[in-house]
Amino acid sequence: MSWQPRVVIVDDHELVRSGVRTSLGDAVHVVGEAGDIAEAVDVILDTNPDVVLLDVHLPSGTGGSVITQVAAEGNEAKFLALSVSDAAEDVIGVVRAGARGYVTKTINGDELASAIVRVAEGDAVFSPRLAGFVLDAFATSEPTPVDPELDQLTNREREVMRLLARGYAYKEVAAKLDISVKTVETHASAVLRKLQLSNRHQLTTWAAKRKIV
Repeated sequence: MSWQPRVVIVDDHELVRSGVRTSLGDAVHVVGEAGDIAEAVDVILDTNPDVVLLDVHLPSGTGGSVITQVAAEGNEAKFLALSVSDAAEDVIGVVRAGARGYVTKTINGDELASAIVRVAEGDAVFSPRLAGFVLDAFATSEPTPVDPELDQLTNREREVMRLLARGYAYKEVAAKLDISVKTVETHASAVLRKLQLSNRHQLTTWAAKRKIV
């Protein structure tokens, strides 16, 4: 069996958590569940999952509170928001808190499992409409004709950077640019190093602010 991300499901409705678990089947390894913020933080810190599937609205607050509290403890779990809401303020709020993706509950089990794996591997995952909210929110109104940081990158590194910032997986970038996955990984490492960024999520934010995605 292929690698399975370890997942915690956070939703205040037990029936929803059960349905999500069933829909995911054996594509992931569910290591815990929680129904509110305090329980979620405890479960995440106890189980140290790869990905937390996080509802945006919880009885005691927002999903963003879970992200900030877990991050404050030094835990590096990745968060994928799963919500009935596709409102811009919900999407932007949880992404600003640190979520790496946002999908709505209209998604099917196979698509959700794929999204979880992609987030676990470092991708940012959004539907096209929701991605637009994020890009608009982080975009600046001022032109940036001279950008010393961007000027550090080679033409190929810029191509790789733009595709990665748009949420493409390494294999997809490789196919689009007709290069090997290993070459993509090499360019990606160089991009993050030169821009002094730690991960793909930060890269997406960086690129969105410059309107270059």
